[in-house]
Amino acid sequence: MLELLWPRGGWGRAARYVKYRLRRLPDPPHRIARGIFVGVFTTFTPFYGLHFLISAGLAWLLRGNIVAALLATFFGNPLTYLPIGIVALNTGYWLLGIERDPEHGGLLDKFGEAGRDLSDAMKAVFTDADADWSDLQIFYDEVFYPYMIGGILPGLAAGIAAYYVSLPLITAYQNRRKGAIKARLAVLKKKRKEGSQAE
Repeated sequence: MLELLWPRGGWGRAARYVKYRLRRLPDPPHRIARGIFVGVFTTFTPFYGLHFLISAGLAWLLRGNIVAALLATFFGNPLTYLPIGIVALNTGYWLLGIERDPEHGGLLDKFGEAGRDLSDAMKAVFTDADADWSDLQIFYDEVFYPYMIGGILPGLAAGIAAYYVSLPLITAYQNRRKGAIKARLAVLKKKRKEGSQAE
């Protein structure tokens, strides 16, 4: 359970792994950067559990690197989801002109009551009990929908920032790597030529 919040090797090691994998992707820098944009943007959506599928689909539509998109979804993690959620919800309330209703309780109360509605609805399928969707409707109106709408602007801002930061870094890395490979090939050719002349 602890590994869900803190990876075995720590967050630094996890970040180094993602960076290493992004560098090694065999695609042009603009496609990799497009994939990073999509992955970061996706973390600002309330579709938890579907971020991989959404980012892969968007990367495919935008002709970005799908692996880069999947790796970039790790921008959303237990350390960043709380600030992402707060920013997305507040932006959504502002864009939609919604005021928080104190009668409906706090955010955690809404999650709990929506979960209870889902549980009661499942029981109603197998019993004579009636399903009540009122708390789930409140959750949708006051949490899910504002989060979904409010995540668009900060998601675009974070995704665009990630794109413009990653593009020159990936370009420089790939150019340096190509230069190193050419230098190694030149050394091998020179050794081969010297070996054939010695014979």
